[in-house]
Amino acid sequence: MKQVILVFIGGGVGSVLRYLVGTFLKVPSSGFPWGTFSVNVLGSLTIGILMGLSLKNSILTENQTLLLVTGLCGGFTTFSAFAYENQVFLKDGDFTSFLVYSLGSIGIGLVAVFIGFFLSKSF
Repeated sequence: MKQVILVFIGGGVGSVLRYLVGTFLKVPSSGFPWGTFSVNVLGSLTIGILMGLSLKNSILTENQTLLLVTGLCGGFTTFSAFAYENQVFLKDGDFTSFLVYSLGSIGIGLVAVFIGFFLSKSF
C-alpha cells in the first residue's frame, strides 16, 4: 500500500506541474501544442537523469524510484494528450504539424533520455 501512495503523491505533483507548464507555454496564436511537447521532453530528460543516477550510484531506493520516476515523471508527461493533439492535426489535414510534432516528440524525447543518462555520469 505504501508504494501505491508514493505513486499517487508523485503523480499528483507531476500532474500539477504539467498543468502549470502547459498554462505558461500556451501560445494563443499558435496551433502547436508547446506545453505537451515541453513536458514530454523535460520528463524524458528527468527520467534519464534519475535512472542514470540510480543505475550508476544506486542512490534511489525502490520507493524513491516509484515516487520520482513512476509517479512524478509519469504524472508530468502525457502520452494521451500527445495522441489527441496528433489526432486533431490529422483531422484538420495539417500533416506538416503532425509529422513535426510526432517525429520531434519521439526523437527529441529519446535524445533527452540519452542526455539525462550522460549528465548523470557527471554526478
